[in-house]
Amino acid sequence: MKKKIVLITGITGQDGSYLAEFLLKKNYRVHGLVRRVASEDSNHRLWRLRHMLNKITLHPASLESYASMAKIIQKTKPTEVYHLGAQSYIDYSFRDEFSTLNTNINGTHYILSALKEFSPKTKFYFAGSSEMYGKVRQVPQNEKTPFYPRSVYGISKVAGFDLTRNYREAYNMFCCSGILFNHESPRRGFEFVTRKITHAVARIKFGLQEDLKLGNMDAKRDWGHAEDYVEAMWLMLNKKKPDDYVISTGTQYSVRDFAKLAFNLVDLDYKKYVKVEKKLYRPSEVDSLLGDCRKAKRELKWKPRYNFKKLVEDMVRSDLEFVEKEGY
Repeated sequence: MKKKIVLITGITGQDGSYLAEFLLKKNYRVHGLVRRVASEDSNHRLWRLRHMLNKITLHPASLESYASMAKIIQKTKPTEVYHLGAQSYIDYSFRDEFSTLNTNINGTHYILSALKEFSPKTKFYFAGSSEMYGKVRQVPQNEKTPFYPRSVYGISKVAGFDLTRNYREAYNMFCCSGILFNHESPRRGFEFVTRKITHAVARIKFGLQEDLKLGNMDAKRDWGHAEDYVEAMWLMLNKKKPDDYVISTGTQYSVRDFAKLAFNLVDLDYKKYVKVEKKLYRPSEVDSLLGDCRKAKRELKWKPRYNFKKLVEDMVRSDLEFVEKEGY
């Protein structure tokens, strides 16, 4: 049987690395798009992929270039494309609106356009985000909830979602969007609040750090595990008809809840170490996000394996091992 070929943008990130692992187990031939700087500094920028570099093929390319995307599509001839690559750090999107919009909107458009031109039968997955809901219009949020983004990142994701739907409807292409709520793991970047917390917990436990500075402790999120969520992406592209799905746990916890549990796991009281700083608040906050994933459970037969406690335990355990081994 001929192997399916997959192209993953954002393969060096949390979701991309878990997805590559998952698809290798499914006997896919895995190709990944990486920035040239990543291929030149593999030790630091490809750390999530180290254990499988001999099983995947990486292609230096730029999401900001249509020519680059067209070349990769023609070269790899993918069965499926998972577009996970983006400027995904929300706080940074407030500081650099232009590169966020350019990378996230144009990158999505260039891939879709290249697929339409050179490989219209390829199935396409777009990584949407719960940040598209922003100032929420209903609780919980489902596939029909109106979007009201509160960051440039959220705005760029709404544009990508609309582009994906438009290519599906206008050109009869197999294009899906996953509206993924917050999903974390030991592979989360250190700039994200969950990893910032679990890494600090480990450093404080080993006497390497005195306190942890955080912003809005009362922001509430629907937190799942990235390993669960990449399976949902694959299930979407392996249905008969393309559609969009909310992927979430249907449970909600605050940043305070996350910090409290993480510190408790190492027998520490978070109140003694966490300091709230107003300058770490976003210019426009998203106070509460809670997903309704009943459609995904019903049509994809998907459900999360990790609950909130297991997720936090996994991240704290991993960071304790990391700090003990690496010393930072």
